[in-house]
Amino acid sequence: MAYMVRQSIMDKEQNVLGYDMRYYDDTAGSADSENTAANAVSNILTQIGDQNIADDKPLFLNFTWNLLQRKVPEMFNPENLILIIEDSILIDPNSRDMILEYRKIGYKIAITDFLFFPRYFGILDDIDYILLDFKYNDTSSYGSIIQLAKAFDKKIIGCGIETKEAYDDALNVGCDYFVGSFVAEKLPTAIKPTNFLQGNFFQLMAAVTKPEVNYDEVSEILSRDITLTLALLRLVNSAYFSLRNKASTVKQALVVLGVGQLKQWIYLLSFRQTNGARPDELIKLSFLRANFAQELAKVAKDLPINSGEAYLLGMFSTLEKLTQTPFEESLKELAISEDIKKALISGEGKCATLLNVILSYENANWNEMKACADELGIPNDKILQIYFECVEKVNKIWNGISRTE
Repeated sequence: MAYMVRQSIMDKEQNVLGYDMRYYDDTAGSADSENTAANAVSNILTQIGDQNIADDKPLFLNFTWNLLQRKVPEMFNPENLILIIEDSILIDPNSRDMILEYRKIGYKIAITDFLFFPRYFGILDDIDYILLDFKYNDTSSYGSIIQLAKAFDKKIIGCGIETKEAYDDALNVGCDYFVGSFVAEKLPTAIKPTNFLQGNFFQLMAAVTKPEVNYDEVSEILSRDITLTLALLRLVNSAYFSLRNKASTVKQALVVLGVGQLKQWIYLLSFRQTNGARPDELIKLSFLRANFAQELAKVAKDLPINSGEAYLLGMFSTLEKLTQTPFEESLKELAISEDIKKALISGEGKCATLLNVILSYENANWNEMKACADELGIPNDKILQIYFECVEKVNKIWNGISRTE
């Protein structure tokens, strides 16, 4: 079974450079693991192409010698793909010619784990990024490596950044970009709600998460603040909805959105940093988790919640970081399932297992992900397809919002 996940590559200001694509093939332990991995990536790329996956950011993808020879990278526009070249490829005397061939047609090149070997120096002028592993490798030599690489004007990406300590190490030695589970949820500054959020957010979320949403109640809460009202009207009157007659009241806007999109849009439009910026990647992550949880719940067995409630489980999984408020406090006013609250607060129950499927998938912890999926009866052959369908959906929603601002 093959899986693939994207992980954000960001600088210290949380600007996104692109997405690192991690893949796994659970048959790769066979004697022919090189070809098995190559075939897995080929099949995945054939299915997903490069549309709506990276949201106009380049994909960073590892390519084996076989994949390079098969011209698989040429399935992508050069502007949308960074080729990651593994150490094993550089050993081959023909590697330089292969790299130059791809560079001539516009592809950028990244290499993993640069070392002081002649084969690296021979191609240094022809690469753009150097990836250094901060999870498994001895990082004591990274300072001198980075110093040399920067003398050649190369950008350094610190990989496997899963703890604050690893992030600090990578930052201190001079990495330009970072990727890993810690980076995905890291905020540059503390997030605090704006004035309207302080007064209305939890009341609004409580209203839209009730089993039967009362539009009059939601309209009243929204109408208390001109900022939320203006944002909502701009949204439904944007080109994304292509309305013949523009909505002029909050109630009309709510009818256009419907209950499902109302939950999405209000959540996304509500958060602002104190300096007016949004922690975009974290908010997008919450939407991806929400949609992923909802779709996985449809194929899971014996969950104590329905797919709509699973959506909230995924969405609220980032609430503690977004609001800088403990789950116990931020969830107590919401009319959501106790099973969801228990999963988020204490990590207990089948809902927590569902969330663990998502979190372990994000972090490319494939064995843990598979164990949790098996526990819930989620077919392994559906997970990859569900994940990328959710990525495309979230990107479409996000782009719709971006056009209104």
